[in-house]
Amino acid sequence: MRKLVYYIGTSLDGYIAGPQNQFDFFPLSDEMAAWINARYPETVPTHIREHVGLLDADNLAFDTVLMGRGTYEPARSVGISSPYAHLRQFVVSTSLGPIEDDAVTLVTDPEDTVRALKAEDGLDIWLAGGGVLAGALLPHIDELIVKRYPVVAGSGVPMISGSFAPTLFEPTRTESFPGGTTVTWLARR
Repeated sequence: MRKLVYYIGTSLDGYIAGPQNQFDFFPLSDEMAAWINARYPETVPTHIREHVGLLDADNLAFDTVLMGRGTYEPARSVGISSPYAHLRQFVVSTSLGPIEDDAVTLVTDPEDTVRALKAEDGLDIWLAGGGVLAGALLPHIDELIVKRYPVVAGSGVPMISGSFAPTLFEPTRTESFPGGTTVTWLARR
């Protein structure tokens, strides 16, 4: 069975974006960018892949992406309707309205969608954000892959936002990078 994996970058204080959905404050070193390109090339948006030598890169971990409106909206606002054309794309929203790109599926019930996707064959499912969607899907998240950047944001979009629901995850591996970024893999207990 496929896993739902929340692969996300966060600040030291647990924010995945700033108050206006900014994410350009994360200090991305060349070493970290190279690691992402080599280990998780499918998480690089389609319009960037050619510029970083990933145009024909295979999907290694994920073949499907599930994102909330806040994660989808930045691409859509600049005319990119299919930000991850190399993946099956699902956008969860009850307020977005129709998506005019057949490569992107609008979802209003993320739990049913996740159950159906997990039952299929294939690579894992990437939960790309945001925090409210991660909170709603917390009972279904099998693994966390947290890129923790050495920056304090102060406020913004929390990594997980929702009801109080203590959920145990066990660290299985950690990698450190020059400049202080760490990546930690955590499996649901």
